[in-house]
Amino acid sequence: MAHKYESGGFLEHLGGKVRALRTASGRSIQELAAAASLSPRFLSQVEAGRGNISVARLARIAAALEQPLHSLIPASKNDASLRGRVWELVETSTAEDLEALRLWLASRQQRSLPHSIALVGVRGAGKSTIGKLLARRLGIPFVEFDAMLEREAGISLVEMFAIHGESYYRQLQHDVMQQFLATSPRVVLATGGSLVTDRETWAMVRRQCRTVWLKARAKDHWDRVAAQGDIRPMRNNPSAMDELKAMLKSRVPLYSQAEMTIDTSRHSPEQSVSLIARAFDDKKGRERASHSTRRRPAAARGAVPAKLR
Repeated sequence: MAHKYESGGFLEHLGGKVRALRTASGRSIQELAAAASLSPRFLSQVEAGRGNISVARLARIAAALEQPLHSLIPASKNDASLRGRVWELVETSTAEDLEALRLWLASRQQRSLPHSIALVGVRGAGKSTIGKLLARRLGIPFVEFDAMLEREAGISLVEMFAIHGESYYRQLQHDVMQQFLATSPRVVLATGGSLVTDRETWAMVRRQCRTVWLKARAKDHWDRVAAQGDIRPMRNNPSAMDELKAMLKSRVPLYSQAEMTIDTSRHSPEQSVSLIARAFDDKKGRERASHSTRRRPAAARGAVPAKLR
């Protein structure tokens, strides 16, 4: 007699999830089968709901799809438990919903989540200089995200754009950032100047990090980049300054979404570090006080609250 998981549509639902994820990834059955070290025939049977796949093989498919194993396993429609009903909602949640849920659960369980500090701004704003000083003051690592991208790709950003184009760069930027934020301890992170123009990646950084926009006058950006010995953005381009001013103006609405703004044309690196450290220390203190005043009996708690580019 067939077990309920064999006769109750479980394998069909499992196959449907595998097929949907494969299609979303843009791969053929042959390509996914090769990546998972399976035969195309067996993978076809799995997608059709006729392959009684082992956990080990399912894990290989999940790894090839770059998905967690649990995302391939369909929730039982007959699971009336509270955990089952919650899981059904979790399965259809957006990234924003999941992050909000994670933060709420951490607050409810009084867990402290490590929030990195992400510095944003156009090249020449002072992200590296201020980032290193801030990291030293806080006693945490400093990370240059562009350098991380170059190590991941094995080529420079200039070569990446020339060979693969902007779409490849944006996808790599998103994937590397997602993995980094999921596994990294608290750091000070200097992001690439154009990160804010990638809506999904910028939203992810804002959800998971304290964000600081380091702004400056166009001339200061220009002079600082030139002082670094890089005159490529200006060479043989008489309208380079006008283009820089236009780019800065166009990105103001995006950079303004950061939690905090520091004008590095008005403040020295040391002053900027003090302002950032003090602001986030004060905010942490207010959050701790807020948590302590909101604590009440469990029965009463309820509502879920690239270079001058």
